[in-house]
Amino acid sequence: MEILNLSIKEVRKENRFIGASISHKPHQVEHLSGGVNMRAYRYFAISLLLILALPTFAQTDYPAQQAAFSKSYAYESRGNFTDAITTMKGIYQEDSYEINLRLGWVTYLAGQFTESSAYYQKAIKLKPYAIEAKIGFANPASALGNWDQIITQYNDILAIDPQNTLINYRMGSILYGRKDYAKAEKYLEKVVNLYPFDYDSMVLYAWTEYRLGKLREAQVLFNKALLMRPKDASATEGLGLIK
Repeated sequence: MEILNLSIKEVRKENRFIGASISHKPHQVEHLSGGVNMRAYRYFAISLLLILALPTFAQTDYPAQQAAFSKSYAYESRGNFTDAITTMKGIYQEDSYEINLRLGWVTYLAGQFTESSAYYQKAIKLKPYAIEAKIGFANPASALGNWDQIITQYNDILAIDPQNTLINYRMGSILYGRKDYAKAEKYLEKVVNLYPFDYDSMVLYAWTEYRLGKLREAQVLFNKALLMRPKDASATEGLGLIK
């Protein structure tokens, strides 16, 4: 903004210079081929572009929005998703990340999965680096069976935050379900390295190693899972298959 403001000041200064030149020497204007007239046109064009580049902020009625969000939360807490949605739509602004995100959530709770996906996608478009909107999108997308779209969003998250344990775990789970154990291993190994005492990632990693035929590694991992959750049925079953 400082650079942009400086440029505008320079343009205004140059425009004043041009105006003075024209007003004080009117007899020369018609002879300035490619001179002042061209400079005036060029700086007018630059001024217009700089003005258009300035961010425009719509007038936001924050008290009204805050009241609507509050009512929507209250309706949600009572399981009244219809009124929770209606309240938010009453203040809807297409360029509002927060409102689109909120509507994505409450329409999902109401079982309106297609509409929910659309709101989350609008939120993602408004803030491409926001991880929460991409995670939220997975809720309606999974209900609709759009797993490839979910994987796309998860890959985008990992491009922003490679160490995100939730997304690494979910990617491992999806790939395990698709029997792509080699790819699942990569994600689950990362999670276990970051959180060595997390049961869910440990037992799934153990099963992945078992499916890959890495029985020694699987045995160690199943035993570690039993440290976290003694007598766990899944880990006990896995050890039984190895023995």
